[in-house]
Amino acid sequence: MEIRIDDLTGAQIIALIEEHVQNMAEQSPEESMHALDLDGLKQPDITFWSAWDGEELLGCGAIKELDAGHGEIKSMRTSERHLRKGVAKRLLEHMIAEAKKRGYTRLSLETGSLESYNPAKRLYTNLGFEECEPFADYVVDPYSVFMTKAL
Repeated sequence: MEIRIDDLTGAQIIALIEEHVQNMAEQSPEESMHALDLDGLKQPDITFWSAWDGEELLGCGAIKELDAGHGEIKSMRTSERHLRKGVAKRLLEHMIAEAKKRGYTRLSLETGSLESYNPAKRLYTNLGFEECEPFADYVVDPYSVFMTKAL
């Protein structure tokens, strides 16, 4: 698996992000949907990675810098064909290592509260994230779970 910074211009990554945004919109009311579209992911405070096996896209994830010591995990997504193969774990481990290199003291994320998000919540918990109060501009929301990890 090769993990690399992605410029979000390739057809495969565009399709995966569109699938991600659509799936999130189907599971949450509009005011509770925090997935970023392509334009949202192309902001200067966001670094976006994709994971590949040769020419096949396996998954993606991003870090949004909230401040000099705090990053937020965004847009974690594994391609349907590669679910439960360790793609998300490898991507998340890569992003945690990158956050440490940047000198962050904390990495946080927002995920869904529905049962369909349980595999993601298990992954985050297994890698040291704990539930927390809303951070940044988030507010308490029954469709959201907030998690953080001290680095």
